[in-house]
Amino acid sequence: MIVAKMLHVLAAIVWVGGMFFAYVCLRAAAGPLAPPERQQLWARTFERFFRWVWAAVVLLPLTGTWMIVHGLGGYGAAGFGVHAMQAIGGLMILIFLHLYFAPYRRFKAALAAGDTPAAGAALDKIRTIVGLNLVLGLGTAAIAAGARYWG
Repeated sequence: MIVAKMLHVLAAIVWVGGMFFAYVCLRAAAGPLAPPERQQLWARTFERFFRWVWAAVVLLPLTGTWMIVHGLGGYGAAGFGVHAMQAIGGLMILIFLHLYFAPYRRFKAALAAGDTPAAGAALDKIRTIVGLNLVLGLGTAAIAAGARYWG
């Protein structure tokens, strides 16, 4: 159980913390760069970060389900906070899958074609989606922090 909980928390920290860093810090730092340089920076960042997100997308549902079944006695015994985290986490995964297979794919294709305006449009869409998932992730972390008090 402790291994599942540690992997679960670490995966959530990597994913949500990475989104926070990218959205709040890297985005501001990359702002003064010319569009081609900024887009290349984001491409290199996404390539590395999305590997870790894929690991989180696999680990979070697996470890979460393990903890529900083996630690809480099943879904019927899980409280509101656990069900809320699972629902929001599932939504976050679906949002990430959309981001990865639609705007991120368009972003990479536009970069490969040297189409800076199309890459910029895809990057704007990615930013919006990451912002949404960041809010959901922070909300889920808040629920996790208070879940034991809600039953």
